[in-house]
Amino acid sequence: MSSPETLAETENSNDPLRLIDVDYVQFYVGNAKQAAYFYAQAFGFEIEQISDLTTNVREAATYLLTQGNIRFLLTTGLHPDHPAQQEVQLYGDGIKDIAFTVEDSVKAYEQALKNGAESAYEPVEITDELGTIVKSGVKSFGRFVHTFISRTGKYSIENVKQRGEQFLPGFRVLDDLAINKYNRENPTGLFYVDHCVGNVPMGEMDVWVKWYEDVLGFKLFKHFDAEDISTEYTALMSKVMDSGRELIKIPINEPAEGRNKSQIEEYLDWHNNTGGIQHLALLTKDEVNTVGELRSRGVDFLEIPETYYELVWDRVGEIDEDIQQVKDLRVLVDRDDKGYLLQIFTKPLQDRPTMFFEIICRRGSESFGKGNFKALFESLELEQSRRGNL
Repeated sequence: MSSPETLAETENSNDPLRLIDVDYVQFYVGNAKQAAYFYAQAFGFEIEQISDLTTNVREAATYLLTQGNIRFLLTTGLHPDHPAQQEVQLYGDGIKDIAFTVEDSVKAYEQALKNGAESAYEPVEITDELGTIVKSGVKSFGRFVHTFISRTGKYSIENVKQRGEQFLPGFRVLDDLAINKYNRENPTGLFYVDHCVGNVPMGEMDVWVKWYEDVLGFKLFKHFDAEDISTEYTALMSKVMDSGRELIKIPINEPAEGRNKSQIEEYLDWHNNTGGIQHLALLTKDEVNTVGELRSRGVDFLEIPETYYELVWDRVGEIDEDIQQVKDLRVLVDRDDKGYLLQIFTKPLQDRPTMFFEIICRRGSESFGKGNFKALFESLELEQSRRGNL
């Protein structure tokens, strides 16, 4: 007789919406070639493959950037009515899609619609001599979508992770670029998408929490209210959705009442009053080395006041890292009942204040730096004030 654990594993394996991996994160950008070089130079990504006019793709140019288990697709439309060009005009550069590898894209799509999702696009199958790709998509909050992708043959996710195999039909592997060689010799150490944070208008957070629960089977992992995330001037609320299997977490933020405009409201103002992904948290195993390398490459991070380090060690206690290096690099530290984490946040990655990265290292902690919220949001407010948006 099967044990309850075995039965649960069998049921989970038969779930059409069992998410195997984050297949890729797709950005819509104004100039994919230049954006690819920026992310390679600043953050150490390899520019691995391309889909464009040279591969007989006439509608768009897309670059595949890789580092560890992180895969970015940077897409620019090649004519005015391409969706990427239309969205860049409305929102600026930003994240359009977080795609999930699944066993069967069609079944995942049909189950998501049955669970209440709205279609972004119907299943598309492409087969060539290398294998078969099936893609389908559903709409999430604002402009954001999730693609379900299933892969067979040499397009399998296992082959993709080995590198060198063609990522999708219409792509080609690039000859070794000088920037790739430099990045292999000077790695930044990023290897995984830890979480992505979405911003939605006031009153929509609980709607999308329920959507992730009902449609994709996510669970509520953490809840932060206005008392947790507030300063003298601004506040917000956040609920963290967990996909399970240590795959990805999606905090969803909405503004809360405050004296001034919160950074969520600033995001919405500059994002055409439409929800979307505000930041990606990229995981490293060595925060000090990673942040040191990124700073040497010219990455701009939020400014953390000296007073933060006068108080933090009493709250956090001992850590494995050299505390003087942590202070010099202006890295934030927090602890929960399972361990501690180190984190730091870039300034906006383009002219509109609508997207940034977090660099995070977990030493057992499963939280998001609750003890750092006040220092972080005061730094964000300083930047808002400089932009004239507070």
